[in-house]
This record gives sequence, C-alpha cells and structure tokens, in this order.
Amino acid sequence: MKKRTRARELTLQFLYQLDLRGEDFLAEAGGFLRAEESERSTREFALHLIRGTAEHRPELDRLIREVAQNWDIERMAVIDRNVLRMATFELMHCSDIPPKVSINEAIELGKRYSTQNSGGFINGVLDKIKDRYTKADDGTEAPSSSNGVSAADA
Repeated sequence: MKKRTRARELTLQFLYQLDLRGEDFLAEAGGFLRAEESERSTREFALHLIRGTAEHRPELDRLIREVAQNWDIERMAVIDRNVLRMATFELMHCSDIPPKVSINEAIELGKRYSTQNSGGFINGVLDKIKDRYTKADDGTEAPSSSNGVSAADA
C-alpha cells in the first residue's frame, strides 16, 4: 500500500474515533499514529490531515452541506462524513495534491470501509466541491457558487 494511501486510511480511522469520542480525543493523535504505523513520513502526512481536518471542520462541514442537497451531515454515515471532510480538506488546503487523486482516494476509502453505494455518493459530493470551490486545471478560479462564495472566500 502506498504511504499516502495508508496515511489516509489511518486518518479516517482516527477521524471516526474523534467524531464519536469528541474533540478532547484530538490530543491522542500522535500516540494513535505511533501505535499503528512505523513509517515516519506516513505518520506525518496522517497527522497533517487529522489536524487540518479538525481545525477546518466548520468550514468543511459548511461546504459539504452546500453541495450535499437533501442530506443532513449529522445523519450521514460516520465513515462517509469523515471521508468527505478529509477529502474536502485536501481539495481546499493541499494544493500539492491533484484534486483527482484526493477524490479517487476518497472513493476507494468509502467503498472499502462503508457501503458500495458510498463511492458514488462521495464522488458526487466531492466533484461538486471541486467544481465550485477549487482552481481549474488551467489555474483560473472556479466559478463561485450560487451564494457567491468563491474558492478564495471558502
């Protein structure tokens, strides 16, 4: 398994626990990662994703809510919700990761750890976020959403 794929898997496991146990559990991230992974670079990338997703959670949840029509984020499956949060963090705050990579990795995590239908749901939500809020492949700004929020504002 590739290092970043493994880091995303560990991140999802930790975000799942964080979602269920509360924000105080965030302090346990380093210990969790040391217990689960020996490769330092994998742990560092996972910790970056965990901290970034937790720090930006209100923004990430807002973006997910805006595009996931007829879905209440609190009622989504815990795995799907956290895959979407992590991948949205990557799309919005990790310019070194191509959007296609973030989306494909998220789809695979959803399929592996949630339901077969999760892949399509995750793909649909993340495609909308990518189209509305991230830069196009040619470097130009993506069009703003119907509420006037551009990628720079998000």
